[in-house]
Amino acid sequence: MDPKEFLSKLDRKSLSEDEVKDILDHYGFKTPSRMVIAPGEDIKEPDFEYPVVMKVCSPNILHKTDVGGVKLHIDDFEALKDAYAEMRKKFPDEKILVEEMKRPGVEAIIGVIEDQTFGMTVMVGLGGIYTELYKDVSFRVIPITEDDGDEMLRELKAHEIFEGFRGIKTNRKALIETLVNVSKMAMDLQDYMSQMDLNPVFVREEDTVVVDAKMVLK
Repeated sequence: MDPKEFLSKLDRKSLSEDEVKDILDHYGFKTPSRMVIAPGEDIKEPDFEYPVVMKVCSPNILHKTDVGGVKLHIDDFEALKDAYAEMRKKFPDEKILVEEMKRPGVEAIIGVIEDQTFGMTVMVGLGGIYTELYKDVSFRVIPITEDDGDEMLRELKAHEIFEGFRGIKTNRKALIETLVNVSKMAMDLQDYMSQMDLNPVFVREEDTVVVDAKMVLK
């Protein structure tokens, strides 16, 4: 899929999660293995390992948890079929996303925002449930370098978490490389993208993986 060609043909302002992750895959980000079940389709056995997570997958539902659109820790096909029946009853006209549950790490948020004054900016901070609580984030106008990414992490109050605090194992270099890649992607798609949120991004000992993703278009 060519992201620019795909985005240029859309007549809506936001993407579904699988669409965002397909674009992320194109730019070399690591995302969970997944399958998408369209309305009217039956659930099938995934070709990736359990446990899995099930989510409603719609450009019109950006906050899935708020509407009961997420089921975690599904351990076998019987549980998957039960979860799908329940999810399909709640969301009969939406796609359903089934994903491999990735081994967690420290949760980061990486975002892109089009600022009225400065233009496209990239943001990083402590992610997951702590994003709104601590509001511990750092911004840079794109494009950024690895040195910029390093400075952004050092500006965070929680920067020690990404540096091995109390034996926590994270790949800080991989996180910086992910930041720079987000910057490159935003530069490439700046005619189409208004905002993107990658939250959480699991920062693990060996890599980073984007677990949830949202994108809003111009």
